[in-house]
Amino acid sequence: MTSRLAEEIKQTKPFSSVAEEAFLNVARTAEALSGAVAEVFKPYGITGTQYNVLRILRGAGEEGLPCSEIGGRMVTRDPDVTRLLDRLERMAYVVRERSSADRRVVTSRITPAGLELLARLDEPLVQAHERLLGHMTRDQLLALIDGLQLARDRTG
Repeated sequence: MTSRLAEEIKQTKPFSSVAEEAFLNVARTAEALSGAVAEVFKPYGITGTQYNVLRILRGAGEEGLPCSEIGGRMVTRDPDVTRLLDRLERMAYVVRERSSADRRVVTSRITPAGLELLARLDEPLVQAHERLLGHMTRDQLLALIDGLQLARDRTG
């Protein structure tokens, strides 16, 4: 029997293993979910990665965070957090300030405009998450979370 994924990607030969099929399913699903959520951000003129940075800075509060700490907290890694912060600063969603104690450290903080943008996005994102995953039971979602965590644990 051909799997649904094999049909979607038009794969004619069997997967080499169930692990390969599971891996490709995770990758395909992550891409589909990210694309659907990107549509929520589009009218607001930001990307999912930019949203991620703003979400991190909202959580950091008034103290803000240095670039390296932002990078370490991101859901999806981006090798150039500085460039992301440059764009968000040009959009007036972030401000940066060099530390007087250590001139090498630049702290980023979310602006009131950035907080307002996130407040406008909160409900549309809840709705998107419910639309995309709300058809699954709580037990199914918890099992999915556990399985994905187990997979991530193997990545170091």
